[in-house]
Amino acid sequence: MAAPRFIQIHALVSYAAALLNRDDSGFAKRLPFGDGVRTRISSQCLKRHWRKADDAFGLDKIGPELAVRSRKLPEARFLPAMEGVGTEDTRKAAVDAITIALYSKNAVKDPSSRQALLIGEPEIAYLVSKAREAAALPDAKAASAFIEKLFKKEEKANLSAMLKAKGPLHAGLEAALFGRMVTSDPDANTDAAIHVAHAFTVHREQAETDYFTVVDDLEAGTGAGGIFDTEIDAGLFYLYVVVDVPLLVANLGANAPLAAKVVEHLIHLVATVSPGAKKGSTAPYAYAELVLVESGQRQPRSLANAFRTAVAPTVAAAGGALAGHLEKLDSMYGGGETRRLAALDPLDVPAAKAALTLHELAQAVAVEIAGAA
Repeated sequence: MAAPRFIQIHALVSYAAALLNRDDSGFAKRLPFGDGVRTRISSQCLKRHWRKADDAFGLDKIGPELAVRSRKLPEARFLPAMEGVGTEDTRKAAVDAITIALYSKNAVKDPSSRQALLIGEPEIAYLVSKAREAAALPDAKAASAFIEKLFKKEEKANLSAMLKAKGPLHAGLEAALFGRMVTSDPDANTDAAIHVAHAFTVHREQAETDYFTVVDDLEAGTGAGGIFDTEIDAGLFYLYVVVDVPLLVANLGANAPLAAKVVEHLIHLVATVSPGAKKGSTAPYAYAELVLVESGQRQPRSLANAFRTAVAPTVAAAGGALAGHLEKLDSMYGGGETRRLAALDPLDVPAAKAALTLHELAQAVAVEIAGAA
């Protein structure tokens, strides 16, 4: 059995009275699409919540170590690990040189100028070992020169080779899944094997301004301690995720069973982990009401155009539009994907293996990936 080239995950999930993902003005993110403006959840927001989910199907339950995304690695991870080596000056010189090499020339003087890099635990351990070597040298100048040489152009290939020799997951599990870009070292980049679209409502935006007061417990009468307003939205969102299976397997060191486990967990995360701000006042938690997974060899194609004309904000209307769009695509291009459906309510999706639980669906896809190795 040939391994599927792509896995496509489609989901419909509804939220009421929430503010899931805000823009720089504090309003819900939006997307002009088709015949109206929709409420949007950015792919970055979705991936962040899936990465950090404390869940039975969290990425941290898969096995390989997760990475650290931060601009505070020098202060939080490198310096504390240098305790007892060399002098304060040589320790600082070594860490400062690594900071400049990883971030920028101004990174030491202006930490706010740094970008948050995704660095794997094996990489952190390697850099700490080199920083400790540098700090043991006679003076700060020698310590700086030792680290600077490590990152010089002619040495950088050796550095990349040394890190890659630690295994395919030297940059952490997230880099293998969602990719990594290091502008200072293209050899450290990883292509994303999991592609996540911005989610959007299948209907026009539904928003209102929530006016509220804060009551002062110690103030007499009905006076308010503050008067505020915020935006509140409701919506039925379409989510779309693509997994490039061969690339995922390659990024995981040709480990197809591990790739299968990743996809199984991912399907659960997409369906059950909610993004959201204002959790204390909106409790924005919901499970997907429909999950459709397709596996096949052809280039993926989103089903977003099923909602180019806004539909009623119901799962029945959205599911019908999705199934109808699939039928048209099949009529024009022919079928080719294996489809599996899990849904709260019955839905006739062309060629779909329906009436599955989410667990059964995720396991079936995982078996398909692992069994084709």
